[in-house]
Amino acid sequence: MLIMGIILFGLLVGAVAQLIVGKSKAGIDWGLACAAGVGGSFVGGLVISLIAGDGLALRPSGIIGSLAGAIIVTAAWSWWKARDAAPVN
Repeated sequence: MLIMGIILFGLLVGAVAQLIVGKSKAGIDWGLACAAGVGGSFVGGLVISLIAGDGLALRPSGIIGSLAGAIIVTAAWSWWKARDAAPVN
């Protein structure tokens, strides 16, 4: 049940990150939302929670860090895909 909760939270955070970055013009990419949400939540949430002194408890600082991490992952992925698609002169 915990794993299902983590995946659903990751999907939610990843979808919100895509809306913030502006990648949702063509719709939400749920694969990217899951990867960015879970990866960003793990790294960003853990780092911010530890810096804030909250430990591993669920606190607002961890949720904000999760969103920040997902935004960074989504923006980096968008930049990488745009760089690959750009024509080489």
